[in-house]
Amino acid sequence: MFEGLSKYQPQFLAILRIVAALLFIEHGTMKLFGFPASSMAPGDGGLSTLMLVSGILETFGGLLLLVGFLTRPVAFILSGQMAVAYFMAHAPQNFFPVNNMGDAAILFCFVFLYLVFAGPGAWSVDGARNTA
Repeated sequence: MFEGLSKYQPQFLAILRIVAALLFIEHGTMKLFGFPASSMAPGDGGLSTLMLVSGILETFGGLLLLVGFLTRPVAFILSGQMAVAYFMAHAPQNFFPVNNMGDAAILFCFVFLYLVFAGPGAWSVDGARNTA
């Protein structure tokens, strides 16, 4: 019944990559530029080194994923970043992800890990360069 949908797999993999990248970029721009506005925006004291590195990875890594350039290595790095973020910032607060607000970090971690193995899908610089 659903076998015919398989022919659209590359396009929907690309949609997953693009949507995840757009959401991830927001986390980075929030840290680096205060947009969208959040309590995590840079204050008078600036960002800690860890938050600055996170913001750079999220913004620029997200942009690379958005266009599908160096997808596999970037996704690997970002997956690791999200695993570290979860265990450093969320897990110590509470065991349950819904209570420690870490469910997004877990989802990003595993979506990016999937991209390491699946590649960028359609509509990517990697695909145009035939390095997927």
